Amino acid sequence: MQNEIRWLVRLGLDQGLFTRAHAITVRNALGEQADLMDFAQKLIDDGHVADAHLDTLEKVAGLAFSKGKAGPPADDPFDTDDQVPPPQKTSPRPASGGTAPPFMVTSAADGPPKLPKLSFATIGDMDDASLSAALRSLLSDSARYGASDLHLSAGTKPFIRHDRKLVSISDHVLKSEEALRLNTALLAPHQKKLFLEQKDFDYALALDATNRYRVNLMFHKGGAAGAYRMVPAKIPRLGDLGLRNLEVVKKLLSYHNGLILVTGPVGAGKTTTLAALVAELNETRTDHIITVEDPIEVVQPAKGCNITQREVGPHTKSFATALKGALREDPDVIIIGELRDLETIEMAITASETGHLVIGTMHTSDAATTLNRLLDVFPPGQQSQIRASVAESLRGIICQRLLPGTDGGLVLACEMLVANPAVSNLIREGKTQGLRNVLETGVREGMCLMENVVLELYQQRTITADTARLNIVNRQLRAKIS
Repeated sequence: MQNEIRWLVRLGLDQGLFTRAHAITVRNALGEQADLMDFAQKLIDDGHVADAHLDTLEKVAGLAFSKGKAGPPADDPFDTDDQVPPPQKTSPRPASGGTAPPFMVTSAADGPPKLPKLSFATIGDMDDASLSAALRSLLSDSARYGASDLHLSAGTKPFIRHDRKLVSISDHVLKSEEALRLNTALLAPHQKKLFLEQKDFDYALALDATNRYRVNLMFHKGGAAGAYRMVPAKIPRLGDLGLRNLEVVKKLLSYHNGLILVTGPVGAGKTTTLAALVAELNETRTDHIITVEDPIEVVQPAKGCNITQREVGPHTKSFATALKGALREDPDVIIIGELRDLETIEMAITASETGHLVIGTMHTSDAATTLNRLLDVFPPGQQSQIRASVAESLRGIICQRLLPGTDGGLVLACEMLVANPAVSNLIREGKTQGLRNVLETGVREGMCLMENVVLELYQQRTITADTARLNIVNRQLRAKIS
């Protein structure tokens, strides 16, 4: 058991924050290799420390962190022969002396989650193990708070993104060396070497079975920077996403060949929707699904389907390379994390024509832009052939945006294109500008136009007038916003 933990227990008993029995229970649950932060958080999560005493526990933890460097306390706080007073009923005395704690613990059991914090000014005093533990706690607290992203960048204050808004979590501006240590604290030696050589690095981080993150590390003019995207702890269900025309989406998934596209800007929830689509297939079909991702975010356990998840980098050289191999690996469904280049798009279209259901994502805002981006990557000499191929293979396009709601949360706005003879003719003839009319007249087939959906959300008072105006270009529709 670490010296810091022995000091935490010694000081905590002296302050009457918890009983020795509580400390022993936590030690038995976590084992001898637990660190200070995990031990303190376990005391809170198991209800051994009341919310009213969290500030004192934080100060005690900081003092324990400082004292632990000099050695253990004179007596063993886990020794049951030593009697200590019971926990105080009133507010405990504040701990005195010592340095600020390396972390801020929060209560998951009572009350709303607290803004994640870390004493960034003490980073220089932490050893590698303490820094790694502090970052893990910060990530867990950020996810618990409901943040979608955590940003740690040299030359700026640390911040999170919560409900699409940036929220600073400290007034401390990270120095170059602090940002580099923080963002490499959780890397294996070979990963750190690769990041320092290439100056860019993407990887999936799993703190435990429920806390997963998509991480991008880079260098900029101020130094190192890291963006940590929270991955949903549970595999989302289609019915929980807020998608319109859910039965139409399920019908798209019933096809055994063809191309389905999920599109939207960065942060629009494409990864979540894609994971929900795979989960739906996994429960309703008995097929072989191959996913190609960069990196793997949502781990899909096999149910009705056999699922093979591959990550660009550790498992395959590129999306295109994985797609070539996939065609020889007996798949029924192929999931492509991102359609971003000519070779990948060409392979995806080929696969959709040769008896496979292909589902991919693109960073586009509406159906017409999606098709133009998909087709325009091909040289002029191939345009006629590719348009004919897409006209035959396309099953549908789901375009989505996440908009700030009037209740403070996020609302999904979704445009839906379902391939029919009219859509196929427009694609074949290169007249994608006519898709808007098809979307407006294809309501009975489950189609919907993004701007009409946004207007409906405004009329339902789900979003504000300002949000509606930002997402509607058509003058006639804008005129309906008061």
